[in-house]
Amino acid sequence: MNRKITIFVDADACPVNEEIRTIAAEFRADTVYVASYAAFHRDDRSKWVFVDQRKEEADLYIVNHVRSGDVCVTQDLGLAGLLTVRGVYVLSVRGTLISETRIGALLQRRYLAYKRLRSGKRVRGPAAFTREHHRNFSSALTKLLCHLVKQDIN
Repeated sequence: MNRKITIFVDADACPVNEEIRTIAAEFRADTVYVASYAAFHRDDRSKWVFVDQRKEEADLYIVNHVRSGDVCVTQDLGLAGLLTVRGVYVLSVRGTLISETRIGALLQRRYLAYKRLRSGKRVRGPAAFTREHHRNFSSALTKLLCHLVKQDIN
């Protein structure tokens, strides 16, 4: 196959952009950061695509441009569900690889949490993002890219 790895980043409020940039450079992977134009900032070191602020615009861009075998970094389980069935490797910002076999359970858990929230019950949000999360993400992305490079060689 010998195709260059592309990492798509759902970049609105992504806390691991610097880690992605550093690790992608080590593996010579292309990176495409997709964000709404409200998040515009200048960064000459990476490719940024800015989309409209409408809900799901960044997700739609990623879905329309990603290919099987690419990597996507996102916190959005809905987007993850669309990508895993297409053979895209989905990694959460906390370093969890989201597989096609696991996405159903994750979406169900999200649905149940929204249902509790709508009924007036209190729902705990995610824990604060820590240095440990940054390390977990870096380790997971490095491991995934090593696997993809090795797979490509064989």
